Amino acid sequence: MSREKAAAPRRSIDWSDVHRRLEQVRHAVENDGTPDAQETARILAARAQALATPKLAESDGETIDVIEFLLSGERYGMGFAYVREVFPLLDLTRLPCTPPFVLGIVNVRGEIVSVVDLRKFFDLPENGLGDLNKVIVLHSTAMTFGILADSVAGVRTVPRSELQPSLPTLTGLRERYLLGVTGDPMVILDAAKLLADPRLVIDESVAP
Repeated sequence: MSREKAAAPRRSIDWSDVHRRLEQVRHAVENDGTPDAQETARILAARAQALATPKLAESDGETIDVIEFLLSGERYGMGFAYVREVFPLLDLTRLPCTPPFVLGIVNVRGEIVSVVDLRKFFDLPENGLGDLNKVIVLHSTAMTFGILADSVAGVRTVPRSELQPSLPTLTGLRERYLLGVTGDPMVILDAAKLLADPRLVIDESVAP
């Protein structure tokens, strides 16, 4: 995963513009695509403002926008404020001498991005790789890496009041990175904790 220099203080966030970008990316994800390079750049600019705030606010405080995806047959969510883009798993290059949960690296428009297999990281059953696998690129001012998803269902808004603290089946690492559980249920992971975990820092010295 790549580290980045901390961003300089920025102007106040135009949340109406951020949410407009969110709707555009929501449409792209639900149609099994990802924004083009120009639109991605605009989304990144808006998200950079959001991520530069001292506390990485994922929404307005009462709700949280999450991207919903599947892992080993279970439903998971991740705060959309940390999601940079989503794309199919293609042209993966394996890396030697890395932890088992590091799937490899991909080239995203000239940027080398590491891909973490959360199934191995959380010790979940593995289904192999297929055409539906997606890479969800997580981003903060200090770190960027991708996580593997069996498939991506879309983007939804979850009221924070509906989040439960945990489930009896959630133990170990999954519980450590838990933000909350919806009544469906869907396990919402704490992207900020994942992005801040030093175990997920890999030296991407090998390019595809």
